[in-house]
Amino acid sequence: MKRFLALLALVALSACSGAGAVPKGALPPAGAASHGRAAADDAVGTPGEHAQGLPGEHAQGLPGEHAQGLPGANFACTGIPAAGSADCTIAINVNVTPNADPNLPAALIPGFAPADLQSAYALPATSAGGTVAIVDAYDDSTAEADLAVYRSAFGLPACTSQNGCFRKVNQRGQAGSYPAPDLGWSQEVALDLDMVSAACPRCSIVLVEADSALLDDLGAAVDTAAALGARAISNSYYAIEWSNQSVEDAHYRHPGVAITASSGDRGYASYPASSPYVTSVSGTALTRGAGGWTESSWPYSGHGCSDFTPKPAWQRDATSCTRRSAVDVAAVADPQTGVATFATAAGGWVVAGGTSVGAPLVAAAYALSGHPDGPAYSYWHASGFHPIGGARYTLETGLGSPNGVAGL
Repeated sequence: MKRFLALLALVALSACSGAGAVPKGALPPAGAASHGRAAADDAVGTPGEHAQGLPGEHAQGLPGEHAQGLPGANFACTGIPAAGSADCTIAINVNVTPNADPNLPAALIPGFAPADLQSAYALPATSAGGTVAIVDAYDDSTAEADLAVYRSAFGLPACTSQNGCFRKVNQRGQAGSYPAPDLGWSQEVALDLDMVSAACPRCSIVLVEADSALLDDLGAAVDTAAALGARAISNSYYAIEWSNQSVEDAHYRHPGVAITASSGDRGYASYPASSPYVTSVSGTALTRGAGGWTESSWPYSGHGCSDFTPKPAWQRDATSCTRRSAVDVAAVADPQTGVATFATAAGGWVVAGGTSVGAPLVAAAYALSGHPDGPAYSYWHASGFHPIGGARYTLETGLGSPNGVAGL
């Protein structure tokens, strides 16, 4: 009976929040979302069906509660992902009015700037870091133009398709024939490109746009990014865990390539963050005071224990998780202590947060480290992170936030 009532609550919540729907904006290719749900249900059942009840029930209530009540911010991708699909994780601070002026002086741009993030995480930003790939769904038609505005405003070197620093391709690695546009995912793309630029101004960037938010398409885009020579690949999206999720793991297993994923912004474990081949990045609230930078856990971050991924031998944490702990490291995510980003789809200059910030930032830090690989290295070099909350490891923030690149 309890599970039945919970299911009714989830159905009602989904109807209100648009669960399973495409994020607000242009529609995806015909049949994409329905195909993802049908394919997943036919193969393995509804994601999240397990002994603990509905996904998120054992964490912080029914999934999507936070989508309705995130204080002072809105998610660009609303609702809960349909089975077999993912949603972006960017959250926009609604207390800061967007400013469409591309020539706004840096001193007037709200949110943390590149110099702030480089300082907070002790990043060797003047080093060359190779190529970082951004994988997102759908097309952001203003991606390169928005990136140019951000980099110019903060005095970063130009990164364009003309000078070879920036490249945009579809999930097959082709320039042109891009997928349909989407308003929410376009905001995600802009943030991801800006965060790689902030952490590693001399990195080259390849944006790989998946045909849709189906995990099969996103996974194919990750494979393409690896084939194009990326040293690190960022994935700022999340899906509800499901019993057969390991079938997607092959897309995230590329030895010698660091692959990061947002832990999600709904308070429970998600995929692909719980894959054993991915560095899962959760979120913090970042503040600067007279004594320097301080961080605390951001409670909306995805965290906890995976319901399906076995605990990797390398995950040396002190938690009670019998399966994989769903967070490895953390970085700023609270929109109230968020980062500056320029996204035409969001109205121009905005302050952004969500675990979308950390995935590209840590991917760029991996590229700077000189030896990008998987998360195992970090557990053996835990001193390379700022512990958060007084513990060397917590379920909410993992090993902590980067203190330079020695742990990556």
